[in-house]
Amino acid sequence: MLKNNYKPEIKTKLPGPKSKKLIAIDKKYVSPSYTRDYPAVLERAQGVFLWDVDGNKYLDFHSGIGVNSLGNRHPAIIAAIKKQMEKSLHIPSADFYHPLAIQLSEKLSSLAPGNGTKKVFLNNSGTEAVETAFKLARYNKRRPRMISFIDGFHGRTMGALSLTASKLNQRKYFAPLVPEVTHVPYANCYRCPLNLKYPSCEMACVKYIDDVILKKVAPGEDVAAIVVEPIQGEGGFVVPPPEFHPLLKKVAEKYDILYVADEVQTGMGKTGKFFAIEHWKVVPDIITTAKALGGGLPLGACIAKDKLMSWQPGAHSTTFGGNPLSCAAALETIKHLEEDGLMQNATKIGNFIMKRLEKMKDKYEIIGDVRGKGLMIGIEFVKSKKSKEAAPDYSNKIAYECFTNGLMLLTCGVSVVRFIPPLIINEEIADTALDIFEKSVQKISSQKKR
Repeated sequence: MLKNNYKPEIKTKLPGPKSKKLIAIDKKYVSPSYTRDYPAVLERAQGVFLWDVDGNKYLDFHSGIGVNSLGNRHPAIIAAIKKQMEKSLHIPSADFYHPLAIQLSEKLSSLAPGNGTKKVFLNNSGTEAVETAFKLARYNKRRPRMISFIDGFHGRTMGALSLTASKLNQRKYFAPLVPEVTHVPYANCYRCPLNLKYPSCEMACVKYIDDVILKKVAPGEDVAAIVVEPIQGEGGFVVPPPEFHPLLKKVAEKYDILYVADEVQTGMGKTGKFFAIEHWKVVPDIITTAKALGGGLPLGACIAKDKLMSWQPGAHSTTFGGNPLSCAAALETIKHLEEDGLMQNATKIGNFIMKRLEKMKDKYEIIGDVRGKGLMIGIEFVKSKKSKEAAPDYSNKIAYECFTNGLMLLTCGVSVVRFIPPLIINEEIADTALDIFEKSVQKISSQKKR
């Protein structure tokens, strides 16, 4: 799967001199709203590695924020893109038929959970996929209200942002947002928002939606959709208990509310299933997906039951969505996910990583929780196991310490480091990353004791 030279190589003091010069220019001309995590200007990539302009080589455990599931520049994806480039660069799928958009839509229809045909709207990103789902739910139900979850992330455009409640700086100063969105607690059993304990709580968070929100705040007959991440991503890689999604779906069905699964980060095999919601055997009415779908090119999709995707021509459209190059890359990505055993590999290597992380959790007081499915794993850092007080200072320092040693990770939630590597990694790659990670944890943990 991968060949021998799997170790990172840091050749300069970070940031390197070339990176420093370019970052200075960037600060002058580029929007400061971008959240740049590390002072390295990345120039090229291959497989599970990234190189900066100074020649430093990093092990990629963020896969381009969950995009490069097959690694960066997978040869088959490059070949598919080149082949399509000889035919066309752009055909607007909203106004003209083109074969790859049709083939991809058919494929996604077959992969989405549930019987029967689904229909697909192709667009450019996860945020656009969520906007499509938002509009489609209102169009079908003729209802003004939506429900989404505290700590959920669905994007930053005004409709998607109205559903998002992950970080304050994402919403601050942008009001008024799209009205009538009610945010409710997610089933975060490590930090129960209702101060209860699982399983004795008897899923009080879902009962709260049924008994309080839909009866006193947002009348059930006014709610078009419940929008939920199968596993919360930006909110901290929070995996809900087994009962959560099935019970939530029953509540939605009780009030004839659409169930929208936001699979932008969780989809495309990362959790060991093509869509993460399959772990709970729940069939959503609408699914949004993006990130890894395009194999490195911009592509998103909104997948809905046939009877729902029935809006009139022009009710929703796009210029670049379903671009031929992106569709070619997506079809090749899906092919390799299915044929190369990568979803099975995600489960296998994910279990391997979790075992080592659980040992670290027992060893280090600052690791409060380890959770995940497949190769979507979160490690939550705390000031102490007893207090569970969030420790963003630790998570940020550990992520940066990993960076200085050649391992690139991202944080999420309040104090979580996330592992979301390409699905092509093996145990040697995982061990290399875990060695760097543990040394970083050990260093920051020892500083705490001083």
